[in-house]
Amino acid sequence: MAYKYIFDPVSADEYESAYSWYKLRSEVAADRLLIIVAEAIKSICANPFRYRNTFKKLREFSLKKYPYNIIYYIDEVNKIIIITSFYHHKRNPKKKYKK
Repeated sequence: MAYKYIFDPVSADEYESAYSWYKLRSEVAADRLLIIVAEAIKSICANPFRYRNTFKKLREFSLKKYPYNIIYYIDEVNKIIIITSFYHHKRNPKKKYKK
């Protein structure tokens, strides 16, 4: 059974700001970001334990062609993926897992 997913409010803001940044520069790039993120989330929900466990119970999925990682944890009881961060590679790595 595939898991459902939700965005943490902070990660939703990060995702929206990334989309807005790309939309100002290229609508094609912004639309492509939406497609790639949707495919990534679909893959994560289908097999959440496949991706690397990087810090405590947090896992990471690295997007192709965009400098972002989707950081999430798995609520096994409720079968939900909670996306905690839409992390840009150039941000301070010390703040990667802090929310």
